[in-house]
Amino acid sequence: MYSEDDMLMLSGIQHYMFCPRQWGLIHISQEWEDNRLTVEGQLLHENVDNPFYRQKNGDAITLRSVHIASRELGLYGIADAIELLPAESSKNAITHKRYPGFWYPYPIEYK
Repeated sequence: MYSEDDMLMLSGIQHYMFCPRQWGLIHISQEWEDNRLTVEGQLLHENVDNPFYRQKNGDAITLRSVHIASRELGLYGIADAIELLPAESSKNAITHKRYPGFWYPYPIEYK
């Protein structure tokens, strides 16, 4: 079990995989400067990051801007979207207070 102080941001994994130097500048030195690409990304994310926008496509439900955390894995962050697909049993499935039954969660990341 990780303490709150030892938890890592999910976005840090993406930053590190893209460029360890970028990760260090953002997460250790707290240095960040927007450029054309980051501003374009922010504009494209406006709809993706709306937590009040839920979408149903057939049996699938898409939740947006979902806060997630695991003390067991030592990770926390905000998922761009999580798609819930119906499950027939509770095995490897979750429940959601708004949607009865069992669901398989699939994370969706926008870049």
